[in-house]
Amino acid sequence: MAATHSLHLPRRHARHPGQSPGRRPAPRNKVARLDEQLPVDHRLSRVYRIGAGLMGLVLVAFGILGLIDKIGIFDTGGHTIAGLNTNGALSILSICVGLLLFVGMVIGGNFASTLNMVLGIAFILSGFVNLALLDTGFNFLAFHMQNVLFSFVVGLMLMMFGMYGRVSGGLPHDNPYWQARHPEEAALEERSRSRRPSMPIAPP
Repeated sequence: MAATHSLHLPRRHARHPGQSPGRRPAPRNKVARLDEQLPVDHRLSRVYRIGAGLMGLVLVAFGILGLIDKIGIFDTGGHTIAGLNTNGALSILSICVGLLLFVGMVIGGNFASTLNMVLGIAFILSGFVNLALLDTGFNFLAFHMQNVLFSFVVGLMLMMFGMYGRVSGGLPHDNPYWQARHPEEAALEERSRSRRPSMPIAPP
C-alpha cells in the first residue's frame, strides 16, 4: 500500500472583518496615568494642583467669613459676604467643598484633574438649579442672582483647570494623554529616539 504523505500548512491567525491581510490589528488605546508616566512636579500636575488650591482657598475663605458672622443655618435675611448672599448652610457647604479641593491639590495627578472637572460640572448644575429656586420657598442656600453667576464662574474655572492638557487639541507629544490616543505614533517616536546616537562630550 502506497504511503500517503500529508502536507501540513502553517495556520494563519484569524483576522477580523475589514482588516487588511498581512497587518496586525492596531493596539488598543491605553488609559493615561499621569501620576505614573510623569514626575509629580510636571507642569500638567502643577496646573491641576494650582487650580484646585486656588478655588479651594476662595471657597474656604467665603465659608469661614460666613460662619464668623454667626448667620443662621437656613437664614434668608440677606446677609452678604464679599457681595455674595450667604447663610450657615451655604458657608458649611463651601468649606466642605474647599477642603475637598485641598485634598485634590495634595494628591495631584489624574485625581486632581478629574476632581476639578467633576466639581466644575457640579457648580454649573448648581447654578441652574438655584436659578430656578430663587423666588421659591426651597431656596435653602439663600442664593441671589450674584450667587448664581459666581457658581457659573467657579464651575467654568474648575473645568478649565481640570481639562487643561487633557481634552484640548494640539497637545505636545510628551503628553501622556496624547500618547494614549496615538499609541502607534508614540511607539515610532520612542524607537526613533532610542536609535538616535548620543552626542560625544568634548573634553575640557
